[in-house]
Amino acid sequence: MGPRWPDIPQPGCWAGDPCASQRARSPRSCIWSPCSADTRWVNHPWATQRLRGRGLSPGCGLRGAPAGDPVAGDGGRDTSGARGTPLPAAAAPPAPTGRRFKAGGGPSAAANGRCRRPAAPPHPGSAEPGPAPRREDMEPPVQSRVEELSELYRELSQHPGLSTACLGPDLTTQYGGKYCSLYTEWSQRDLARVENIKFCRQYLIFHDGASIVYSGPAGTCSEIKDELLSRESPSGMLKAVLRKVPGKEKEKQFLEVWDQNRKVKSIDLTALDKHGSVYDDDQFGCLAWSHSETHLVYVAEKKRPKAESFFQSKAPELGTSDEDTGHPKKEDAPVKGEQFVYHEDWGETLSTRSVPVLCVLDIEGNSISVLEGIPEHLSPGQAFWSPEDTGVVFVGWWHDPFRLGLRYCTNRRSALFYVDLTGGRCELLSEDSRAVWSPRLSPDGCRIVYLENNVLGPHQQCSQLRMYDWYTKHTSTVLEAVPRQAWGAFPGIYCGALPGMCWAADSRRLLLDTAQRSQQNVFVVDTATGATTSLTADSPPGSWSVLTIDRDLLVARFSTPSCPPMLVKSCPQCPPAPWHGHCPLSPVPTSPLAWALTPLPAQKVAVLPAAGHEAQTQWICLQDAPPVPGISWGIHTLQPPAEQEHPQYRGLDFDAILMRPSEGPTGQKPPLVVMPHGGPHSVFTAGWMLYPAALCRVGFAVLLVNYRGSLGFGQDSVASLPGNVGTQDVHDVQLCVERVLQEEMLDASRVALVGGSHGGFLACHLIGQFPDTYRACVVRNPVVNIASMVTTTDIPDWCLTETGLPYKPDALPDPAQWTEMLHKSPIRYVDRVRAPVLLMLGEDDRRVPPKQGLEYYRALKARGVPTRLLWYPGNNHALAGVEAEADGFMNTALWLLKHLQC
Repeated sequence: MGPRWPDIPQPGCWAGDPCASQRARSPRSCIWSPCSADTRWVNHPWATQRLRGRGLSPGCGLRGAPAGDPVAGDGGRDTSGARGTPLPAAAAPPAPTGRRFKAGGGPSAAANGRCRRPAAPPHPGSAEPGPAPRREDMEPPVQSRVEELSELYRELSQHPGLSTACLGPDLTTQYGGKYCSLYTEWSQRDLARVENIKFCRQYLIFHDGASIVYSGPAGTCSEIKDELLSRESPSGMLKAVLRKVPGKEKEKQFLEVWDQNRKVKSIDLTALDKHGSVYDDDQFGCLAWSHSETHLVYVAEKKRPKAESFFQSKAPELGTSDEDTGHPKKEDAPVKGEQFVYHEDWGETLSTRSVPVLCVLDIEGNSISVLEGIPEHLSPGQAFWSPEDTGVVFVGWWHDPFRLGLRYCTNRRSALFYVDLTGGRCELLSEDSRAVWSPRLSPDGCRIVYLENNVLGPHQQCSQLRMYDWYTKHTSTVLEAVPRQAWGAFPGIYCGALPGMCWAADSRRLLLDTAQRSQQNVFVVDTATGATTSLTADSPPGSWSVLTIDRDLLVARFSTPSCPPMLVKSCPQCPPAPWHGHCPLSPVPTSPLAWALTPLPAQKVAVLPAAGHEAQTQWICLQDAPPVPGISWGIHTLQPPAEQEHPQYRGLDFDAILMRPSEGPTGQKPPLVVMPHGGPHSVFTAGWMLYPAALCRVGFAVLLVNYRGSLGFGQDSVASLPGNVGTQDVHDVQLCVERVLQEEMLDASRVALVGGSHGGFLACHLIGQFPDTYRACVVRNPVVNIASMVTTTDIPDWCLTETGLPYKPDALPDPAQWTEMLHKSPIRYVDRVRAPVLLMLGEDDRRVPPKQGLEYYRALKARGVPTRLLWYPGNNHALAGVEAEADGFMNTALWLLKHLQC
């Protein structure tokens, strides 16, 4: 018997959904169809009609794709009631009378009429009879395919990303109403200029203190040029901007102060020569106003003395005596023989950060001073002013005996410190044997919350939320690490930083976002009791992030795999009617496909309700934005078999997000691209991702696997992986692939792997351990030999920790440990690899040096495996440069189309 299909309710069914509470309680029920324990994707006529009503096509394949090419499928979500096991036929819901899904994917017909192609005859392996035309008769010209791929990438890469939001002060209208401005910053790829550009947009929000009355955009977007950092003062009346300005010899940095009408200060930091370049990263960098708005504190590189050769001398000038020559001022005298001294740095993406110092600008006095009193063994960052402006609070990282990579490593020894401005005394505020970051001062100036992890061990963990009382000097734990993620309960904290503005106006509650299995949700935390409440539990599933909260006005970003980032707001009571097209978030149908195709708001805002009523928060759109057509998605939950259970951490499960094309010829099975994430302690959340979305539009189903060890599933899941890399994670991915191929309409003969970093490590393992499953592979900066990586990476501790070995900076691995690292590496299985491999390497990668990829490339070439290597100068581990990212997608798509015979 074929698969059965759940009925799809009509749009109005969500508000009165009797199963809403059941959905939160039932761990195995489908998010969109909570009454069904087992669902399958379906292209329902109502959902398709809604899409076409917006002038969009559900999607179609690339023009000229050969007959028999399964370029798409259906859409929705499968949570598989018995953890991936289909229900018996008797328990399955009745089949709908509407159309079943069709294959497709690619640029919409509305946007490009030439994309739609006639339905192809069925594939020889399909259930429907009929001869398939010869592929050579249908193969499109290569140039045509390249043009269509590039046009698709150009279209999708133009979706901007929302990075920051800032609420201005409340103003009063002549009628007594209150409103404020919302300033937002976005980033977007500009393929013509080959750079990421930033632009801003402002909105107006009218509110009565308890609800949003009206909100909408104010004016058009404008590009932000050469701004490195910016920060508004506490009153909102001033704004500080760090700006780069091109110079004849080198780039200069200016620190500017603006009021509401003009620029009032412009200070040439480069000319003052008090320090090196100002840090604009989010690891050390800051630009913090004093409470009096008279001073700014920031982080810069310590001024390094000029160095010259032992043999360099200044030529004497005419008319001077020997005594007058070659005697500049003492502070400017170059140091001979120091020009080639090695200076340590903080690794990947932080190669220009070595010795940070805290600097204070006196705005009224036009003077800059470098703070003294900070111990030399500490590198300070993330600074802000203490209550009453008596000093500066900062995070200090130990850099003895040498610096390790810091980016994405929340396990480096660090602590919270206070340096007094008058006496230069430096005081320790937290434990000095832990890893601390992201401190945030409460509005009343009484408490500081921060995140804390164990030192060493996994680079990303489930974090503690700690709180320091400024006046009692007492430190308490607000939230402990969560061992196991319980369905519907707070999952624990898995985030790189707290929002810059995270405190509610009562100085008791704070807002944060965190991964919750394969989604990301927003929670409010009562710091007095440790109670947590989800603000997005009853909202559409996806990825939610807090941007800011000020005076209890809450601004958040929201996206899904089929919808780029959007800005959202919330309020306790929604307006009774839409305002000028900017309406409250519409009731959402519980159908998988219906949700995938429902227009989603681009930005959301809320008013945080009073304590105890947070669950009543309702999100309101600032701007409507349609989803990307032709993509549907869902989440699978899987349980490993008994023989693959971890002996210490039994009962762990994991997820995978499956994205599929949502329209196309009936009966076609799309090929599958499997993408395990890197880290390994990271997670795919159900948010917008350019590469998976683009591959889905090309016609591939994309499987994003959150194997055991991923974040969002509890600390036990994280702890289960070290010592088991190359086995547990590999088996989880393979289990997921086999299960999905059994349960979904996918072409099991055309499966490929795409992965970067540890995802590349897994991809290389899988094509070696399971060579019969995969037909092609694309890897970005993969780990292929842990033993050869340990001495060249900026994170040598990772190599030993994930292998299950202890790390000590003063100890070298012994022969048994070298053997164990090699044993867990993909290079061990290189003799079994048959799938063609495309390698993409960043020349400046400090995390996984490109020699790793070169080692694999040579091993594959020596064994006759089809291999291609792309080398990207000026790019590091992420290959995030606009040109490299675009080229990487094109080569990835063409490699998959070629070797999967699409």
